[in-house]
Amino acid sequence: MTKKTSKVFKERRQHVRLPILHGILEPVEIEFSTEKDGRTIPQPAILSDLSAGGMRLITFLEPPHTKELNIVLKLAGLKEIPIQGKISWVKEKGGVFMNGISFTSISHDDRKRINDMAGDYADCDTRIALKLPESCVETCKAHWLCNKPQKDETLFKT
Repeated sequence: MTKKTSKVFKERRQHVRLPILHGILEPVEIEFSTEKDGRTIPQPAILSDLSAGGMRLITFLEPPHTKELNIVLKLAGLKEIPIQGKISWVKEKGGVFMNGISFTSISHDDRKRINDMAGDYADCDTRIALKLPESCVETCKAHWLCNKPQKDETLFKT
């Protein structure tokens, strides 16, 4: 047995992730607050996935070395969600930066809303995998963000 296979994988995430638009990325604007002078630096980013505890963003500029991020999340079907967070990790490849953001401040209601959306999305994936007839339901809280082919099929049923 190798050292690599002897380790048991332990999931560290506390929240279900919601892939944004099932592989299509969503543009967002974030503000990096600098500690030195208190200025905020707006920067466009692309939201890759979202959970109640954090998100993954793609940026085309290296994020500044700062401890605090102020983010206003705007997604279809949701009101604007103000969030504070911190950068957990950054990976760079070819001038594109993948950023892991952990939320440090988000309202209880917004956290619940995101968690419910991610849970409904995961439930839908399970129903699709089991080939159940009603895989996409309109009561799904992620319905506004979903572009799965099964969603289109439900629109044409009579």
